[in-house]
Amino acid sequence: MTQLRQERLVAHVHGRVQGVGFRAFVLESARSLDVAGTVQNCRDGTVRVEAEGPRHLLDRLLVSLREGPPGARVTRVTEEWDDPRGLARFIIIVTA
Repeated sequence: MTQLRQERLVAHVHGRVQGVGFRAFVLESARSLDVAGTVQNCRDGTVRVEAEGPRHLLDRLLVSLREGPPGARVTRVTEEWDDPRGLARFIIIVTA
């Protein structure tokens, strides 16, 4: 069995995405897909998601990011693709 090629997704989620449980939603979605990475609130009001795994799983995560949890209103998701950096698990980054 061959191993699927790993990729890296960096997404910025725009809209009403802070204060509505968005990071916890992303954490649960990513862990259910078994992808590694991080999620964090940004000062500009967006949520930044970095995820690594097979492309088909990252595409599924993107679908979740575009929908968001109840209470969120996603207006736009920007995405960048790159080579993976070897992240091991998915975590929430809390910034002060």
